[in-house]
Amino acid sequence: MSPGEVTSETGRARRGGRVVLAEPRSFCAGVVRAIEIVEEALRQYEPPIYVRKEIVHNHYVVRDFERRGVVFVDSEAEVPQGAVCVFSAHGVSPAVREHAADRQLRVIDATCPLVAKVHQQTRRYARDGRTILLIGHEGHEEVEGTYGEAPDRTIVVADLADVERLDLPRNEPLAYLTQTTLSLDETTDVIAALEERFDDLRGPGGDDICYASQNRQNAVKEIAARTDVVLIVGSRNSSNSVRMVEVSARAGTPAHLVPDVTELDESWLAGARAVGLSAGASAPEFLVDEVVERLAELGFDELELIRTATEDITFALPSGLAPPRRATAPGSAEDADQSTEGEVVA
Repeated sequence: MSPGEVTSETGRARRGGRVVLAEPRSFCAGVVRAIEIVEEALRQYEPPIYVRKEIVHNHYVVRDFERRGVVFVDSEAEVPQGAVCVFSAHGVSPAVREHAADRQLRVIDATCPLVAKVHQQTRRYARDGRTILLIGHEGHEEVEGTYGEAPDRTIVVADLADVERLDLPRNEPLAYLTQTTLSLDETTDVIAALEERFDDLRGPGGDDICYASQNRQNAVKEIAARTDVVLIVGSRNSSNSVRMVEVSARAGTPAHLVPDVTELDESWLAGARAVGLSAGASAPEFLVDEVVERLAELGFDELELIRTATEDITFALPSGLAPPRRATAPGSAEDADQSTEGEVVA
C-alpha cells in the first residue's frame, strides 16, 4: 500500500462517526526486543529477575511482568549481589555498567540498538576532543545514559533557549547528537540554530531520531489532517507518545494522551465526526483495540486505516540469551565498539 492510502473496514453498521487509525503504531522493534529479552530471562532463570528502571515506558507491560516475578528497581545497587539484572531499552551509562560488574550481577542488556548507536557516536566525538551538545530532555533515562558516556564533555540542550545560553566560543570544536524519541520538528530548529551560531559543528551521518518514532509522527500528521481530534494511546512517561500528541497539536488538531480506555474522556469527542487514533512505540496493541471498541460504543463505528510506512525491521536478541537473528535496521550499531552492550555477562 502506498503512503497515505486509505482502506475502510466496515464490519459494523455505520452510525456516522469515523475512527481513522494510524499505521504504523504501537510496538517498535526495539520494544519487541526488550520485552522478548525479559521473557527469555524468565524462561532461563528462576524468578525474581531484576530490571533496572522500566524495561519500556508502559505501565501495562511493567505490571504484567511484576505479576510474573520481575522486580523493577531504580538502581543496580538495589539488586542482590550476583542476581540477574536486565538493563532497560533506554540504555545506561558506563558508571552503571561498572557498578553492576563490581556487584557481580549477571547483566542482560536490553538497550535498543539505535540508542547504542548514539552511545557509540558520543564516545567517538569525545575521543576526537569535541564538546558534545546532546539535544534531549534532561532527566530522561536515555539522556542520562548517553550523557554518562562523556559527562565532562557533554551539554544537554533542550530547546532554542538553551542554545542561546551556551557560553562557548564560535570556533569551539562541537558535535551534536539527539535523543532518539524526540520529534524531527522540534530538533530541526535547534540544529539550525546551532549551525548558525557555531563554525566547527559536526553531526551524525544520518538522523538520530528513531525510525519508529519518526514513522509514528508522520502517520499522526496524516490522521490529524483528516480528523477533528486525535487520541494517542501511551503512558504518561513515554517520551515518544507525548511527542505524538505534540505533533498533532502543531498540525492544528487537538490531541490527548490515553494511557488506557478507562481514561478516555468523552468530552474530548464533543462535536467530532472523525477521531484519529494511534499509539506510542511502547504501547501494546490490545490497548488500542479496547479504545476502538469504546469509540464504537460511542457512535464512532466506521474504521479507516491510514498507512504511511511499512515496518519490517527486527533486532537480534543478545548472544548467549537466545539464538541470534539478523538485525536488519540500517545503522543498527552492529559495529558498536562496546564489549557488554547486547551481551550476557556471566
